[in-house]
Amino acid sequence: MRRKIPSTTALVSFEAAARHESFTKAAHELSLTQGAVCRQIGGLEEFLGVELFRRSRRGVKLTEAGLSYSRRVAQQLDAVERDTLSVMGQQGANAIELAVVPTFGTQWLLPRLKDFQHKHPDVTVHLTNRTRPFLFADTDFDAAIYFGDADWSGTQSHRLMGENSMPVCSPSFLNGRDHLQASELAELPLLQQTTRPYAWRQWFNAQGMDVARDMTGPRYELFSMLAQAAMHDMGVALIPPFLIQPPGDCQRLFAARQQGLPPDDSRTESGVGVTQRISRLAGRSGPELPAAPRADLSSISGSQRKITPTDITLCRVKTTSRSPQKKDLPPNIYRVFCPILA
Repeated sequence: MRRKIPSTTALVSFEAAARHESFTKAAHELSLTQGAVCRQIGGLEEFLGVELFRRSRRGVKLTEAGLSYSRRVAQQLDAVERDTLSVMGQQGANAIELAVVPTFGTQWLLPRLKDFQHKHPDVTVHLTNRTRPFLFADTDFDAAIYFGDADWSGTQSHRLMGENSMPVCSPSFLNGRDHLQASELAELPLLQQTTRPYAWRQWFNAQGMDVARDMTGPRYELFSMLAQAAMHDMGVALIPPFLIQPPGDCQRLFAARQQGLPPDDSRTESGVGVTQRISRLAGRSGPELPAAPRADLSSISGSQRKITPTDITLCRVKTTSRSPQKKDLPPNIYRVFCPILA
């Protein structure tokens, strides 16, 4: 049975025109004439029986149907391109498509992949940023590294490592001191992490404090954004130390701290860590990952790069004797999620 699908050329032309809302810009991007793009889109509208653009002397504008269709077409074209590049990149070798949260992938995972590649030269690891859980059936991913509990439907997970988040700030907030009182911290601008809305509340609760404004402040999706905001004197952020790469001018990033942070203990001599979510390795239905690479991916956290004072400096905050409160959020652990085989 013949599929009722428009030509790829028509879909590519439509996606570009919809993205730019301009036939001229689409033609320039695709190295076509404007007339060719117009004909492709006209043929697509005839095929669908639906008007996708409203034409006027001022240009073109997507109709409601055109806007909805363009979003779906863009997603499908992205999937086709990703799958095509995946096949082209394999070249007879085993390949692992791994989804990972951006800052963790850049700052923690990538520096550790060299040893993995040495052990498995026939395996290629492809990394793609994903900040939210997704349906493995709709992607080509074999596994994913995320923060969170083991409640990702259709997956099994393997614990990678625990995580402590510490308050960090620029030296300008310290006024020459080596630490801040928790009460002083409560008066500073609090930088928030989008996927961890209760982080500051949990931190202050661990100090025996209830702060009314613990959820106020600008929100950022990535830890790298939080680090940049803190570096530029925008406020105080809660960030895992190992996710901050030395930027070269680290002296102006954060106030000095000498002690390291234990990965699974939420209390340290100079501050209270924040325990929030879990990172795991998850995967999709289908052929299982090769046994050796799978084991190495799950144990890659054993390769710990020592964090020194020149790498990162933290805002030292005096603690109280009160135990951390964990009722708001589950333990913060990195896990590797893999899909359950059918």
